[in-house]
Amino acid sequence: MGRYKGTQVLVNRYKRRTRQNCVYQTETTTRDKSAAFRDPLDVHQRTFPLHPRGCVLVENDWILEQTWFIFGLLWYWIARTNGDLTWQNPPEDHMPCVDNVVGLTTAFLYSLETQTTIGYGGRALTPLCPGAVALLIIQSLAGAIINCFMCGVILSKISSPKKRAKTITFSDMAVISPKKGALCLSIRVANLRKTLMIGSQLYGKLLRTTTTPDGETIIMDQVNIEFMVDAGKDNLFFVCPLTIYHIIDKGSPFFEMAVDTLHKHEFELVVFLDGIAESTSSSCQVRTSFIPQEIMWGYNFLPIISRTKEGRYRVDFSNFSKVVPVATAHCPYCFHNIKGHHHHSISGHDNQGFEVIDINDPPNVTKL
Repeated sequence: MGRYKGTQVLVNRYKRRTRQNCVYQTETTTRDKSAAFRDPLDVHQRTFPLHPRGCVLVENDWILEQTWFIFGLLWYWIARTNGDLTWQNPPEDHMPCVDNVVGLTTAFLYSLETQTTIGYGGRALTPLCPGAVALLIIQSLAGAIINCFMCGVILSKISSPKKRAKTITFSDMAVISPKKGALCLSIRVANLRKTLMIGSQLYGKLLRTTTTPDGETIIMDQVNIEFMVDAGKDNLFFVCPLTIYHIIDKGSPFFEMAVDTLHKHEFELVVFLDGIAESTSSSCQVRTSFIPQEIMWGYNFLPIISRTKEGRYRVDFSNFSKVVPVATAHCPYCFHNIKGHHHHSISGHDNQGFEVIDINDPPNVTKL
């Protein structure tokens, strides 16, 4: 499918969609078998793969060991300068800078005890060396900064909202068809994880170039697009795939379009999903976009949720991007004013992002 080539509105797409290889679930208990989508805090997973977050912990430990050794060399240099080392044979009345630091090993141990605030009591700083006092202050501050940095890195890696956003997938195409007595633009969205998205909200922006009555041209003019599901548009219960829709009424920017003029318009529909990951309480946002060539007029999505004989709900992702032609008005004005003026679309597109499985398709099914 060709990219949008409009020269006045959007030369390059605002949001380039990256499709993941989705794993089809035959039941809700077999979701998320892709190792790249797992999270250490997701306690619902039975197995955990080797993850780069473990490498982060190892790297942080290596940083600490390096700072302990570097400051240990500095303490060794101070002790050597003051003549505190054993091989220097200090006199009996000699006053060391640090008690019981008599070699490289003891200097390293004192550095570790200072930075980690252990303080066993065997080694202690004396007030005779101003340089040693200054080094103690510097190491204490450096240790606090390193600890804060490590906590921030570990927390950001554990939260990883970008990884969570990759487990939300949208349909490759949007469809326009009648729904509950209204002409609607519909999009399908699914959560590939067992963990829910708390407080999920869906909304859209239509990006286009408009000209005001005064003759001013507005590039990237943004028009709000309201999306909803049957249960409402706020705080979605994202336990199964949802079909969101936008009602095309007189206040909708799609009202002026028709089946034969839709692909001639220059716009991009960007859809946003905001939510909070249940396992980490971190906010994340998922975005996708549709250009006119990715909106199919006169089609509707096939149902993907069924119920087994055992009473369990079954989600069949093989139908996630399949559509079927339905009787649809030629334009929104025809839908509201001319009854029986319908348009049937028979063309379809093959969606390469989903695995083909053996399933009995109903008649007149078109794959995206």
